[in-house]
Order: sequence, then structure tokens, then C-alpha cells
Amino acid sequence: MENSLTDAFLQLNRIMNELREKCPWDRKQTIRSLRQLTIEETYELADAISEEDWTGIREELGDLLLHIFFYAKIGTEQGRFNLEDVIRQINTKLISRHPHIYGDVQVKDEEAVKSNWEKLKLKEGKKSVLGGVPSSLPSVVKAMRLQEKARQVGFEWENADQVWEKVEEEIMELKEEVNAFNNAAAADSKNRDRIEDEFGDLMFSLINYARFLQIDAEHSLEKTNKKFISRFTAMEKNAGLNGKNLQDMSLEEMDAIWVSIKKQSKGN
Repeated sequence: MENSLTDAFLQLNRIMNELREKCPWDRKQTIRSLRQLTIEETYELADAISEEDWTGIREELGDLLLHIFFYAKIGTEQGRFNLEDVIRQINTKLISRHPHIYGDVQVKDEEAVKSNWEKLKLKEGKKSVLGGVPSSLPSVVKAMRLQEKARQVGFEWENADQVWEKVEEEIMELKEEVNAFNNAAAADSKNRDRIEDEFGDLMFSLINYARFLQIDAEHSLEKTNKKFISRFTAMEKNAGLNGKNLQDMSLEEMDAIWVSIKKQSKGN
């Protein structure tokens, strides 16, 4: 097994070197041109994971692995680092971040492991517990990561009921700002800014509540997106079979079809 893995690894490295030398497209790429492609590949992997498509997961992991080799190749050309440097650095990091495995530190559960991980990162020079959260993360994922990291230093609610009380509080504050906006003689940008702020607070609290329920908020929302797409396209098909299109239908007509489709999907 080890020899076959080594052979596959070396073959991919050879292919990367050949493509960089002989393929006009591969020769042209830079770390900047690859960036967006890497993001797209990551989202394609995320989609495959959401669908539990193991064939797709395997394929997308391969695509991401190719990108790692690609960046390492460019790093070698620029005299910055090579593939061995990348691997040795992650090996060193994993060993140093797991003293309960490679040292004499004792931990009782996974939460202790996470807490110790954050402490070690601060010792390594991180200025803030939140410093490791990428600024370019999608907002829902970023909120989850910020909350998880704050939890590691004890900045956390005690139970889900407390978090739900916070959600209800944020709902009331949002309603107050919306009512103030509707009742204002002349609405201005400050009114909308306050509504936006309160809406953001509500979303952050709901994401926090999902975390207490041990639900992945981003995955949950994506499931709803897919469900909406499925039901909406079914509604379009239903209308078409009856010689209609949605633009010419009333909201009541569309809602009747929607309710029927919803019942059918729940029955399945």
C-alpha cells in the first residue's frame, strides 16, 4: 500500500512538472490566476459532501490535490518553497499542536483538545484567538468559526435556552427598527443601516443557536436552497403541463400548486 501511494504521489508530481513545461495554459498560470479556480474547486467539493456523493468527493479531492502541487511548483520556481517544505511544515505543525499524542499533555475530551489548540496558536505568535478566521470566508461559515473560536476561551452561553432568548431579543430589536422606519416621516440611510445591523445581529444569533443544536447552519441553509429550487422548478413544470407560465398566474394560483408540491414531497 505504501509503495503504491508513493508511486501515485511521484507520478502526479511528474505530471505537474510536465504540464508546467509543455502545456501553454499551465505554463501561463500564477498564484493569482489559480486563486479563483481553487475557490471553485473547494465549493465543488463542498457540494459533493452535501450530496454525500462519494465518487464526486474523490474526484474533487483529486482536483484540490492538483492545485496544491501547482502552488508548490510555482513556489519552487519563485524560490519561495517546494512541495517537501509544504509537507514538512504541516507535519511539524500537527505534531506540535497535538502534545496529547506526541507529548505528555493529558486531555479529557475533544473540547479540551480544541481549547489547547487555540492556546498553542497564541503561543506561536497569533495576536488573537479570532486571528485564524479568513476574512474571505462566506459570512455564515465565518460566523460559525468566530463563535467556535470564542468558545475555546470560555466566551460562551451556558445552554441553548439562553441563546434562544437572545434570538427573541434580536427579533424584537429588529421589529422595533422596522416599525420606526415605517413610521418615520422621512426615511433616510441611517434608518436602513440600523435595520441592517439588527438583521445581522439576528442572523448571528440564529447561527449561534444552530451551533448549540449541533446543526451546521451553512449546510442547513444550503439544504433549504436545494429544496426551494426543487419545489420551484416542479411548480414551473406543473404550470407548463397546464399550458400556463408563472408570469401569467396569480399568487394564489402559484401558492396552491406550491402547497400541493410541498405535501407530495413531505409524503415521500
